[in-house]
Order: sequence, then structure tokens, then C-alpha cells
Amino acid sequence: MPLTRRQFLTLTGGSAAAAVIFQACGVPEDELKVQAPIGMPEDIVTGLQNWYATTCRWCPTGEGIVVKVMEGRAKKVEGNVDHPINRGTHSARCEAGLQALYHPDRIRGPLVRSGERGSGRFEEISWTDAIGRLTLQLRRLSDSGDQSALAMVTEPLAGHTGMVAERFLARYGGRRVSYEPLERTVLRSVVKRVFDQDVMPDLDVERAAYVLSFGADWLNTWISPVRYSRGYGEFRQGDRKRGTFVHADSRFSMTAANADRWLHVEPGSEGVLALSIAQVIVSEGLGNSAAADELTDGGYIDLDAFAPERVASKISTAVPSDRMADDIRQVARGFAEHRPSLAFGGGSAAAHTNGLFNMAAIYSLNYLVDSVDRPGGIVFNPRPPLQDVPASQTTTPFSTWQSLISEMNRERVKVMMVRGADPFYGLPDSAGFRAASFKVPYIFSFSGTMDDTTAMSDLVLPELDPLETWDTDIPDPGPGYQMVSFQQPVVRPFFEERGRHLGARGFGDVLMTIAQDLNVDLGLPGETFREVLQDGARRLFNLRRGSVSAPDFRSFWNGVLQRGGWWDVGAVSTDSVPSRAPSLPTPTDPVFDGDPDSHPMHLIPFASASLTDGRGAALPWLQATPDPTSTATWRTWVEINASVADDMGIREGDVVRITSAHGSMEALAFPNPATPFKVVAVPVGQGHRAGGRYARNRGSNVLSILGPGSDSETGALAWAATRVKIEKTGDWMRLPKFENAVSEEPRDEHHEIIKITPVDSGGVH
Repeated sequence: MPLTRRQFLTLTGGSAAAAVIFQACGVPEDELKVQAPIGMPEDIVTGLQNWYATTCRWCPTGEGIVVKVMEGRAKKVEGNVDHPINRGTHSARCEAGLQALYHPDRIRGPLVRSGERGSGRFEEISWTDAIGRLTLQLRRLSDSGDQSALAMVTEPLAGHTGMVAERFLARYGGRRVSYEPLERTVLRSVVKRVFDQDVMPDLDVERAAYVLSFGADWLNTWISPVRYSRGYGEFRQGDRKRGTFVHADSRFSMTAANADRWLHVEPGSEGVLALSIAQVIVSEGLGNSAAADELTDGGYIDLDAFAPERVASKISTAVPSDRMADDIRQVARGFAEHRPSLAFGGGSAAAHTNGLFNMAAIYSLNYLVDSVDRPGGIVFNPRPPLQDVPASQTTTPFSTWQSLISEMNRERVKVMMVRGADPFYGLPDSAGFRAASFKVPYIFSFSGTMDDTTAMSDLVLPELDPLETWDTDIPDPGPGYQMVSFQQPVVRPFFEERGRHLGARGFGDVLMTIAQDLNVDLGLPGETFREVLQDGARRLFNLRRGSVSAPDFRSFWNGVLQRGGWWDVGAVSTDSVPSRAPSLPTPTDPVFDGDPDSHPMHLIPFASASLTDGRGAALPWLQATPDPTSTATWRTWVEINASVADDMGIREGDVVRITSAHGSMEALAFPNPATPFKVVAVPVGQGHRAGGRYARNRGSNVLSILGPGSDSETGALAWAATRVKIEKTGDWMRLPKFENAVSEEPRDEHHEIIKITPVDSGGVH
């Protein structure tokens, strides 16, 4: 029964139930159309706030958020205290999502290219015309029996969007290629190899007593930093003894800065360090003897070859061998004796040509201390409650991208559909993707902003912002039990007033429309994406368990939307621990791209806390969010050891050229005494050719100069295995930092001048 105006105002008077009222109780459509107070009826302008639960799509793992809405405008984002992933906390990226919703450079309707590819010239067309153009090309492929010539490029997809995309490709044909600039192929492979798990496990930092991590900047950007940071808080300041944390890395990261001990390692030697730790544990009888026997194949693998004294000089050239050997022994004993203990790795440690060896050696340490599928260790995640809705976000190794590029060059790819991915930006120039794209007749982009790939497309189908549309997410990794996170529109579409023939649309709905036009039966339980999602919620309701209990489906649906999802803390993994620990991997040495004589420095790209892998560059709030180590903003900088910089005559703000065997880039120097001598580290995220007014032509793209090396076993891009040289250009620019610059001589309360005298290092007296 429709609501009266009086009932509507009463129900939306500031209660939490308002979030459900909007979605499920038949609010007249005209009541919700106006997005601003101008022109809004006086009795609607209440000045009251409503909060809506949804899922953040700007984070590596979807966090639960609540959004404050007043008079139809989204005003503020907070963490959802109910959501198992973040439990009330949230990141700066969640806050910046509001800027994405109201971004001045959002694409207002479908566009067709009107100039040469890459010229940036487009004309607006209707949705009817746009879908007609796309389906025409797909129909031509199917008529010729060449559906395999379709390539769909997306970010790793999970939830109902992933289900619809998989159904579309399964019923029509073609292939899907996942895009991750800093890919996690090696990590997923090692989880399967070491633990025989298809779903990423949870790292139970919160209940651990000793944490040993390698390479992964997990307190800043790696996988699920908000969840891990919250667990780290309990690990350090919970209702028990303070935990001990050791981090091994070739770069001084935010995570390294928070560790009790930072072990500097040479790039690619993380696996050798893990085997040396295992040797101490096994030789001193500190670990599980049965696991030690299994890991060494009954003693066939000689761990004594990795005794700390034998490998210390290989692990780190910056630390004296005797000191390094002593550090390894202390860490090994602490790790074995202070249980529950947890060992894990990722990031740059996995991004070498021997990445799988490194990761297998690291994660195998958990068997020695009985931390596999135990509280405070590696906790297996259960399979999702909806079997046809993907949880594990599939990844595509760089070797598959190389094969795809080869097919593009041979004109075997006729149509490319791109959604949520920017391979023109993220793939190394050495891969040749940009040149090969000119041999693809049709590139269709589903994007709300003109990113680098969209600027090279033939047709743009703008997608709704996550705050305007429906979806679900199965967190990867999950919290150790079954859960489904729900995403609902918190405001009406920003371009709704342009009519149904213009504006933006949801990706799932567009795919379903295309399938209908092609007479392809996707076998979905609904005519719209919202109906498909509701069917998933109905199946959760039929389980009769979990966080939302209701007498009927309508009440259940409202409750799921209010809480931001569904979860069942009792639905844990039923997969058993592997019957035996797998044998330790055969050691392999890393191979680096570039001659060490002409390119003496190791280049370590790293994801920034704000821009992550580059997707946040269009948002000024994220551009202005300072890096937690350097406090730098808005530009591309390079971390270089302060002593090395002094020897080269480099000071902070000097514009330096970083050159690999595949290209060069420029960055502002940031000398740092904690940066290892042979390493230069550059944040990922800047250097876009497009992306809007805040991202375009700002800084440099470090990914563009990487070599094409890959992990020898998985084919993953070895993005930390490139050598470079660094030289001054003669230019200088002040490095934008959080503390900024003093515009005039400051005065104290007595108006006396405080003199600021520059010193050689770029600091002040």
C-alpha cells in the first residue's frame, strides 16, 4: 500500500529504519527525485539525516560503511559497526567515495568516438544507440561462429556482478581476463599448494602472540589493511600480553616502521630467510617434529645448508653477517616459543622471478609451530553460502596477458569489453598492450570516468557509481566464517534527470540487456539485476540461520539492508587440515631485469595508502592524503638512501630521472636514512594520460618502465625485479608534503621574527 506524505515524513524522521523504508515500502517515486533543496517542497526539507548501510568499493576488500544522506544528498561516510570486516572502522578511500559520486568529470551519458583512437574526441549518443552498436558487433561474432574473439577485461570480480559476468561469457562465449597491476597470482597459487585451499584464508593477527611477515605492507595497503590494522590494535593493546611483531622487507615501509624488529633483506631473498628460520627451529627441536619430517621429506632436504651463518651474507649485504645470523636465530626462537605465532608474506616478496618459492617457504613455517587452521594463525575460510556466486576473485597471470597481446597483434581479438580495469595505465610499456590495441577493431568501456583505457575506446557506456547501484560482495579473504556483504543505492542516480536514454546504468543490468537482445538465456532468476540480487537474499533467508532472523522474506530483506549484509559466525570451514605438510620448495635465485653495472639500483614500486594501484588518482581528497612515511602528496617521489643521495649530490625536491632498460620516468627525490643503499622505491598511482582534471598529466607512472619478467612457475609479473639507474636532471621542485611550506616568516605572540635558515639536507634550523 503506498505511503501518504504524512506517513513518509514520520517514518523518515531520523530513525535507522529509514534506510529500509526507502528501498522496500513503496515510497512514491516523485518524493525521491529531487537531489537538492532548491525547488524541493517545503514539507520535504526536514533537515534530518538518514543513514544507509552499504559496501565500500574503493578498498581492496569491501568494507561495510554507512552513509549519511540529507535531502537526497550523500554527506558523510562512516564505518559500519556491525560489519565483520572492519567493525566500525574505515579508510580514507571510503570517505573519498563521496567525491567520486559528485565528481565534476563524471561521464553524463554514452559516448561514441568521433576522432582517431586516442584523440579524446567523443560525441554523446543515447543508450538505445550505444547498446545497439555493441550488440551489433557481438551478433556479428556469433553469426560467424567466432565468439572466442571477444575478450572481457575486468577487475577481479566477486558477488552477483561476478556471477552475471561469468554466466554471460559461459552462454555467449569469449574469455574474461582479470586485471591487477600488482597482481596476487603467486599468493593464490601458494595457498593452494601449501594448504590445499581454493579460498584465501584469514590471517588471525588479533589472537596471535608473535607475527612474522615478509614483504607485505599489510598495515597500509596489502589486501585488507583496515581489517588487519584493527586486529593489530588488539594484538598490541588487547586484554592480554602485548604481541611481538617482526617484519622482513627490502623497503622501509609503514609496516616495517611499526615492527619491533625490521629485518632488511636483499630483494628476492625472502625465501632463503624463511628456510634459515626453519633450520634453526628444526635443528634446535623447537617445532613440531612430525611437520619437520614432512617438510624435509624425512631429512632428504638438507636444511643445514641454510644455517644462518651460511646464508646471512646472501640475505642482506647491508648488515654484518655475524649480526644478521644472530638476528635470524633470535627471530626463529621467538617465533617458535611464543605461540600462537603466525607467518605470512606477499607484496614485493612475491613479485620476483622466484616469487612462488619465497611464498611457499614462508607459509610453510606455520606447520612447524602448529598454526595451520588454528586461532592466532592461518584460519581457513569456508566456501560461500551461495554456491553460484563467486567468492574467490580470480586473477590472471601476466603470462596470460602476454598471450592475449600476441593474439591482439595477430588480429584474433575483434571485440574487447573493459569494466573496472585500466590496462592502458597498469601494464608495463614493455608488454606492448597500447600498440596492440590499435589492431582490435572495437573497444567498449564501461566506466564512469575517462580513465586511460576509456580514452582509447570506441564506445563508452558510463556505469553508475557504487553509491547509486546494487551489488553484493563476498570478502576475499573473509573473516573466518560465511558472509555476504550487500551494496544498496543510498541516493538516486545523479544523472537521473537526463532521462532513461542518457545518464549512467549498472553493469549487471547492461549485460542482462545485451544478452536479451542477443537471445542468450543467462538462466538468471529475474529480469533486472536487483531481482537477481533479491533472489540471492531469498536463498539466504531459506537457510534459516545467520545474523538476520525474520518471520518472512520482506522483513529479512529489510534487515539485511539495515545491517549491510548477512553472516553466520558458526558457519566456519569444514575443510580438514592437509594430512601432511608439503615438502619445502626447491630454492631458486631471483633474476633481475637490467645489467647491474649500468643499472645498479633495485626498483621497488609500492602501492600508496591513498591512490593504491592508481584508481584513486582522480579524487582530490586522496591526492591530498599524505603518505604515512614521507607525508608527501600530489606528486611522484622516489625514496633513496640519504647517504647515497648525499654522495650523488641529490637533495629533497631534486627532479631525478629513473631509467630502466625499457624506459625512463622523472620523480622528486626524497632522501630517507632508512631506505636500503641499493634500493629506490617509487609509489604507484600517478602518471595518468587521462583520468580527469585531478589525475591527468600529474607525476609519473612507475609501472610503465618495468621489465616483462615473470615468476618462473606461475607466470605472474615480477614487478619488483627491475633494475634502474638514477641521475639528476638539474631541475628542482618543492616536494608537496603534509607539513607544507611556510609562506612567510612566522611570528610568536610577542611579534618577534623567528628566523628559518635552510640547511643542505633540505630541512630547517
